[in-house]
Amino acid sequence: MAKRKIKVPKVVNGMEQMVEIEVDDAAGPQWGDRSQMRLLNHHLPRVDGPDKVTGAAKYTHDIRLPGMLYGRILPSPHPKARVASLDARAAEAIPGVAAVLTFPNKTLMYQGDPVAAVAARTPELAEDAIRAIKVQYEPLPFVVDADEAMKPGAPQAHNNGPNVRPDESRGDADAVNALFAQCAAVAEGEYRTQFQHHACLETHGVVVDYRGGDTATVYSSTQGTFSVPGDAAQELGLDESKVTCIVHHMGGGFGSKFGLDLPGAMACRLAKKVNKPVHLMLTREDEFLMAGNRSASITRMKVGADKDGKLLALTAEQHRLGGLGDGSQRGQPYIYHAEHVHRTVDSVYTNIDSSRAFRGPGCPQASFPMESLLDELAAKLDLDPIEIRKRNTGDPFYARQMDIGAQKIGWAQGRNKQPGAGQSGMKKRGMGLGLAQWGGGGGPACQVTVKIAPDGGVDVSVGTQDLGTGTRTYTAAIVAEEFGLPLAAVRPHIGDSRLGNANASGGSTTAPSLAPAVKDAAYNARMALFARVAPALGAKPEDLMAQDGKVMAANGKALTWKQACAALGTQGVTAQGEWKPGLSDGGVHGVHLAEVEVDTETGKVQVLKLVGVQDCGLPLNRSGIESQLNGGLIQGMGYGLYEGKVTDRETGLMLNPNMEEYKLPGALEMPEFIPVIDDADTRGVIGMAEPGTIPTAGALANAIYNACGVRVRSLPITPDKILNGLAELNGKGA
Repeated sequence: MAKRKIKVPKVVNGMEQMVEIEVDDAAGPQWGDRSQMRLLNHHLPRVDGPDKVTGAAKYTHDIRLPGMLYGRILPSPHPKARVASLDARAAEAIPGVAAVLTFPNKTLMYQGDPVAAVAARTPELAEDAIRAIKVQYEPLPFVVDADEAMKPGAPQAHNNGPNVRPDESRGDADAVNALFAQCAAVAEGEYRTQFQHHACLETHGVVVDYRGGDTATVYSSTQGTFSVPGDAAQELGLDESKVTCIVHHMGGGFGSKFGLDLPGAMACRLAKKVNKPVHLMLTREDEFLMAGNRSASITRMKVGADKDGKLLALTAEQHRLGGLGDGSQRGQPYIYHAEHVHRTVDSVYTNIDSSRAFRGPGCPQASFPMESLLDELAAKLDLDPIEIRKRNTGDPFYARQMDIGAQKIGWAQGRNKQPGAGQSGMKKRGMGLGLAQWGGGGGPACQVTVKIAPDGGVDVSVGTQDLGTGTRTYTAAIVAEEFGLPLAAVRPHIGDSRLGNANASGGSTTAPSLAPAVKDAAYNARMALFARVAPALGAKPEDLMAQDGKVMAANGKALTWKQACAALGTQGVTAQGEWKPGLSDGGVHGVHLAEVEVDTETGKVQVLKLVGVQDCGLPLNRSGIESQLNGGLIQGMGYGLYEGKVTDRETGLMLNPNMEEYKLPGALEMPEFIPVIDDADTRGVIGMAEPGTIPTAGALANAIYNACGVRVRSLPITPDKILNGLAELNGKGA
């Protein structure tokens, strides 16, 4: 069979990389005419919805096993220190405390770095044991502020390397800088984005069911069912094939939950020590300190355009701030085309927990400065912000989506030609927009099994996990569509590493990797069924169709689904499926538009409307896609206006490791959401969750400027920054 090479995404720790693979160049199952679909491309109810709203759904936190112990971790109270001495005897003497792990002489690198871990009969006893451990610390020089870390002579964040690591240098700085004199308009500024916490509703954690012997089961709140067994096997000293990972339901991950993770490793060690199951979920405070965050950034950037708004020159100095790990920020210019570019990119290390992938990793940090500067150029050139974007993308997807979004939000009537123009009173309204881009492609990672029972029952099985995106629903819908059955007739089974292999959920690759494999398995099962029943209908298998609960032949003969399945005998049909090229695609676009109201007396911003327009190829479940768009808009709004880890540079400690002082958008902050699926995109299935949060902050910053004339260049855009900006404007006018 002929082969061809294609590029597909591979996700490593939540970061998307493109790799080249070889595939069969042959026709296979096709999605068919969208207009004829009964389930796919429609609004579907979630099949697991009733279990979730009634409390029947079991999350990792809910798992209870006979003889189970409860684990807790003692976090470092210092940003950097050495454990000078540690005495755990009082903790070990508490009745009901089964195990204590300690790390004497350890150098602690950040607030939250584990010092010890315990397992006890109850959570309360575990807390008592943690408090009973006596530790003397030798504080060490530290740095938690990026500006300080970049100064000569600053304390070293790591013990064996500099605080700044050059990553990239592109273009000729002198040549690009010389071009600015030829530009009709130039805009520049320094832009800062903050550390954003993932704020998963369910904290990181596991239940390790190990009782001695050579097998173990790990119940994990993870984005990677198949990445856990290997890590757990190493900790337990077992063969990977002897470890099962189960993820019935999980309360969000957003890129922070790949692999066994720190609490999982601690739980495995405790379980191995006592040969009993251990339940270890991070406390909310520990979640803030040791479960990662979206990396921060500092970008100094200058852009120049000709009289028509085309970008001629761009320089960018990009600092990626990932705590003790590598930060992420896409290279400038993000999305747009500039003729001449010079950029430098480096990583800056500080004594803060290492950053992790977070919905669209590296893109919001790049989008915010780029979208802000484009609006500044548009103002100087007297161009509409939509028009300048059209001239610098050259992409019909973006042009169409901007036009759709403008119509939905009332751009022509509602946007001010000049900031705050024509508005009286203290409250000013404005509009802004931003663009997003993501890969979202799939690849060969999933093995799916579809079974048809003689009684007509249908099961589809694959080991993938559901982060909350509706994987069960669209998996069942694909099979039901193929068989001409109602959604409820198909039973989906996921979240178990004993089932068929599946990729980790990251980079919006789950649906485009899984859906083709489900389609292939369902197609193969249907054709096997047709081959068995065709003689009874006096027809060839290729002349049969499954529709409306029947198997029908072109000659008019038909069997009900149950009659057809009864003809299978005692074994039924079992078919396998894998990813096939042509059923999924990659490369998605997105446009966000925002309308805000700024109270110029208090600096408070009320978001009135958020419009999200996005392509996604074939919509598997329109309700699920709209929900993803709305959720992305909410996270982007939190990033733009409210959220941010606050760390004191003098003590090195986080000041808001709780849900009261780490501000997430709540019910009172919710605007009108207008999610729009770009139906002009006729490609295969494409992942679409990442772009939903990328351009929101830039759109909000532009809307705030359009409302009151204040350009805020650091996130989150809080009332004090707006009031300071208004004071500067008034001072200039005095």
